Formats: sequence, structure tokens, C-alpha cells
Amino acid sequence: MKYIGEPITRVDGHEKVTGQAKYAAEFNVPDLAYGVVVSSTITKGRIIRLDTSRALAVNGVIAVFTHENRPKTAWFDVSYKDQDAPPGSPFRPLYDNEIKYNGQPVALVVAETFELARYAAMLVDVAYEATPCDTDLLKHLDAVRDPNPGVMNIFKPLPPKPRGDADQAFAEAPVQQSAQYIHGMQHHNPMEMFASTVEYGKNGFLTIYDKTQGVTNSLLYVTQAFNIPFNQVRVVSPYVGGAFGSGLRPQYQLFLAVMAARDLKRSVRVSLTRQQMWSFGHRPATVQNVRLGARPDGTLTSITHEAMAATSQFEDYMETVVNWTGKLYPSENATLRYKIKSLDLYTPLDMRAPGGVTGLHAIESAVDELAYKLGMDPLDFRLKNYTERDWTEKDKPFSSKELRECFRQGAERFGWATRNPEPRSMQRGHNLIGWGMATGIWDAAQVPARAEATLTVNGKLRVRSATADIGTGTYTIMTQIAADTLGMPIDDVVFRLGDTTMPPAPIQGGSWTASTVGSAVKSACDALAKTLFRMAKRLPKSPFVGVGFDDVQFIDGAIQLRQNPSKRVSLLEVVSRNRGRAVTETATSIPNLIKHNSHSRNAHAAAFVEVQVDEEFGTVHVTRAVTAVAAGRILNPRTARSQIIGGMVWGISHALQEESVMDHRYGRFMNHDLAEYHIPVCADIHDLDVVFVEENDTIVNPLGVKGVGEIGLVAMPAAIANAIFHATGKRIYDLPIQLDKVM
Repeated sequence: MKYIGEPITRVDGHEKVTGQAKYAAEFNVPDLAYGVVVSSTITKGRIIRLDTSRALAVNGVIAVFTHENRPKTAWFDVSYKDQDAPPGSPFRPLYDNEIKYNGQPVALVVAETFELARYAAMLVDVAYEATPCDTDLLKHLDAVRDPNPGVMNIFKPLPPKPRGDADQAFAEAPVQQSAQYIHGMQHHNPMEMFASTVEYGKNGFLTIYDKTQGVTNSLLYVTQAFNIPFNQVRVVSPYVGGAFGSGLRPQYQLFLAVMAARDLKRSVRVSLTRQQMWSFGHRPATVQNVRLGARPDGTLTSITHEAMAATSQFEDYMETVVNWTGKLYPSENATLRYKIKSLDLYTPLDMRAPGGVTGLHAIESAVDELAYKLGMDPLDFRLKNYTERDWTEKDKPFSSKELRECFRQGAERFGWATRNPEPRSMQRGHNLIGWGMATGIWDAAQVPARAEATLTVNGKLRVRSATADIGTGTYTIMTQIAADTLGMPIDDVVFRLGDTTMPPAPIQGGSWTASTVGSAVKSACDALAKTLFRMAKRLPKSPFVGVGFDDVQFIDGAIQLRQNPSKRVSLLEVVSRNRGRAVTETATSIPNLIKHNSHSRNAHAAAFVEVQVDEEFGTVHVTRAVTAVAAGRILNPRTARSQIIGGMVWGISHALQEESVMDHRYGRFMNHDLAEYHIPVCADIHDLDVVFVEENDTIVNPLGVKGVGEIGLVAMPAAIANAIFHATGKRIYDLPIQLDKVM
């Protein structure tokens, strides 16, 4: 039986629903102490007094760490960068008395119980000398600057050089569209909050249970920040209760837990509260200006898309916001710009579809508005300006692009052809009905990874790689790939991840895990298959003497001749002749740079949305939506659909609800809990449908997969905004679109 492409249920589901799955704060280790962080109450300034005496007087309190008594560390400021670090100087907890942002950790209280530590943390007395803070991007749009490229991450490229003369072409364009789009800040809110449990072992060996999207990244951070040999640290993270990018970089609770454990020479757990989740990382505030010029027939003649975003004072975080415009729309005159402004905030952090969901809202809204000015159907306008080449990547062809089919199949499933194009023309009862659509695009990336495959003495296949599963179905699809490659029943295959004793893998993010780790798993299983075949050829009376590897196939736990399936040898028989030892192969999967460098590689989507708007109350409900996706080979339609549906839900949240509200007088987020930070509940979500468009891509990676983590989100906010215009005749340029903006 073939498993790739089948809707296999999650292989890790039983452990999760029965509570057997353990998360970072659930590993109980001997002699465990508990740490609670004290957070700053000012945004900028310095600590002038820090009195810990009342906290230390509490029976059961072990220590209070501050900048005044913290142990010395390596503090690799220049040479060390974690795998997701932007250019600049990474934040260093408890380094000195300077306050760089609101909520910064200023002390760690360690006690025998969590309750004692939490109580004692309230007794730490901190006095500050505050200085004026500056956190408002809108006040500084005339002072933005180019980001420091540093060693630029290839997955966050700077905008390409301009083409032609966009300003002159816009001035001469018969039809023009110009608007400004404003995105506020948003925060990750995974169900599992951040925690690190550090087990202090013999000779100071550290076993760290961390909430992370990459155990290898946490290992690199700890060993370099504390100058510890790699063989003295193990990081484990088998399950992650959601992350969405918040776990890409090591967070400060990891540093504090390791620091305390090493100093006290005992195990320590540090857990952050929901409110403290607002003290690191967020989707940055961004302002975008879009200008489009077109001929009366709809041909784009000028594109200008510029973005201005906030970053911290100590790192130059950037996102890919404007480049998507050049990938989707050709124009001989185009200027794409990205600028940043340093503010008194913590460094922003990648948040699901970073930059893509922001930039596509602006360009896809602008394209919709221009189509209306031209009297064209927004779908027809996109087809008119369709491109098969990516001018932002030196005019390379796409490795595959089935976006036309996304438009066609999505529109057909949604019923787009029956739409009355006139705004305010559709009504249901006293509610206005609007239909909108938008295009989605995301990178189809692959990076190096390593995996190990073992056939055990009892004929079972065990595969390992130090990747993560943040709820995306990694356990399941890797099991499917391994079972298919070795032709084994899926019940005889186990995939394990999240442990630095396993072959290394990159952080899980950017929709690259299926292609990256999946290719490594396939390579390891292919290598194991060749080894097992060589062993089978050496068996007494082997049916494979004089036969090549291409002449056999692996089916139902056995090797058999393609032309004569009756001639077969079971894998159990092969391994049983290995003197009681398992057979193991390890392989590294590396992208094919020749193919990759000659093509632009992306997944594509089209989102179609219906909204229902109550004008009197300004309420908006997304009553139904269809997303058609072309993402190469779909490994598991069930888990892939779950990813797209999750992205669509987030798109609704992004467009209508999510907003981190800051009082700029104090530089403090005011709605730092789930009571006030609004996200959808079940009653907000209605009919969501997914169409997977068949797409064969032989260039992206050996599996032909592109990843679906982000592509389901990126088009939804613009489609919703466009549907609201169709319903009401009113363009709203700021997200989220809350009822006061609709009324």
C-alpha cells in the first residue's frame, strides 16, 4: 500500500488526547526548583535600586538573581547568532541596569515551589529612573531607514532594484490607484506558554526540556551563551503546544533557567505567564504605501509598493513585505522599498506568514480597488496581469505555477460567476452581503537536514531527526514518507523528533519542514534500502544474485523482483542474518542548487470570501470561504487541509479581530491577556472549504512538496477587506477592520 497522498490520521494523536504527550513544563525531574520572572514596569530608563531582602526572607526561597549578582557567562555578543536572529546585538537578560523595553526581565526568584516563587516575586522592590520612551511608528514615517543587511538571511531578501521609472509611468497612467495601509502589532498566543525545565545531572550535564521550534537552535544558544561543550547539554522537545514563530528564537526563560540551574547545581524550571508572553516578540507595526498605474484595458504600467516597519533599538528585524508584489505582477516600471524605524520595543519576531500576510493585504486590496476603477472583474484583472516569470529573481521562470487553476477551481467551487459586481447590490435580510477574492503566494524553500533510519532486529523501522512538530503533522507525514520508501506497513514504522541526540535539523518554520526533513527522511530510507538489498544479495540461495537495485521493489515489508514478485525476501529475514544487530543508515539532504538557482519556487493560492455586514452595528461575519491551493505534492490531504483551514481561521482573526493595543505614553501593551486580545471562537467560524490543485514540481525537492503552513493565511485578510467593500461600498485600509471602522 502507498501511504504518501493518503489522509492518514495523526500518528501522535493518541498520545495527545490521552495526556501522555509531555510538554516543556510537564517533565518532572528530581530536586526541582521553580523560577518566576520579575518584569520591568517602565519602558526606558535604568534601575536605581533593587531590594530583594523581603523575597529572600520568605521560607523556601532559594535565590533571587538580578543584574547585580548574576553568574558570569560567555555573553557572545558578536560571534553568536541564533538561527533566526536579525542583525544587531541579541537581548541579554539581567545584563545590566538598563531598561530597553516594557516587561523586560529584571529579576528571577527561585523557590522550592512555584507558588512560593510567585509570591516572593511580588516582594522584590525595584525603583527606576524612567526616561521618555518612543514606541509609535506613525510619528516617524519621515525618519525611516534602510535595514542593516548584516549576514542577510536568504529567506528574507531585500527588495530588488527598481525597474524603469515607476513615478513617471504612474503620472502618465490613464487610470491610477494610490492608498496607504496600516497594520498594528499582533502577538503570538499559542496554548502552551513558554517554559524551560533544566535537569542538572552528574558532572553538571544539562538535560533541557524547552518549548522551541528547534532543539538544535536552543542547543547552539545555550552552549555558546554559557560556553559549555556540546557534549554536556541535551535539549528535548517532543511536543509543542503551538508556536507560530514565537519559538523560532530561544526566549529569555531558557537563559534564566540554565543560569539558575548551573549556579545552584540543581534542577530548575522557569515558566512564563500569559502576560509575560507579551514581553518578547510580535508581528511589527507596518505602514505601506501602494501606487498602481494602468491602461484602460487593465495592463499594469506602474507599481510602487513601499513598507515601513518598526524594530527594536538593538536589532534590525526585517520581513519580506513588498517582494511578493513583484512575484505576482509584472510591470516594466516598478519600485519596491522596505524601511525600518528603531523604537523602544522588544525585537519583533516571525509570526505565521511573516511579511507575506502584511504585504499581500496591501497589494491585493489595491489591485481590487484598481479593478473597480477600470470596471473589470477583480479575477479578470489578475488574469490580465498574470506572469509566468519572477522579475524579482532575475526574471527566472517558476518551478511550477498552477495559480490559473487556483483561480478557476476556487471560483467554480465558490460560485464567483454569479456575483453581482455592483457594491451594496447583494443583501440577505437586513444584512449586506459582499464577495471578495485575493491571491496568495509563499516561498517553497528547502534547506539542509539530516535523518537516520534503522531496521530493528524485530523488523520494525525507526526513523529519527531533530526537527519539531508544532501541530503541523510532522510526526505523521514523516512516518508516511518512511513507510512508502521502505514499502513497510505504517504500523511498523515509528518516527521520532525533538532531541539533540538525533541527527540535526533546522528550526521548523517558513513552511519548509515537509520539503527539508521529508527529503532527509527519504534519503535515509533510500540509503537503508540499498544496504538491505546488498545484504539480501549475500543470503544463501538469494533470488537477487546478478540483479540490480532498480530491478527490485520494497513492498509489504519485503524485497521482491519487479518482474517476478514471487521471488522475494522479507526484511525481517535480512536483518535476522545480521548477527543480532539492527541496520542503520544516516543521510543528509541538500537542496539541488543548480535547479534552485535557475527557478523561482513558490506555492500559490486564491481565496474567495463571503461576508455578512450589519451596517447599524458594524459587525462583520465571514459566512463562507474557499481557498484553492497549489502546493506541489500533497503528502497527507487530512493534515494539509487542517493547516489551510487553520490559516484561514487566522486570516479571519487577522482581518477582523487581532490587535495588540499599546499606550504610547507608557510604551506598554494594554490588552496583554486572552480576555482583551481578541481571537476567533467557534461561533466566529462558519463554512470553510479547501481545494488542492494538482501540481507536479520536479525541481523544488525530491518529494515535489512545497509546504502549506503559511499559504492558507496570506490571501485571506485582503479577500475579507475586498468583500467588505463589495458589501458596503466603503474601503477600509487599516487592520483589523473592527465595527467602529465599518459603521
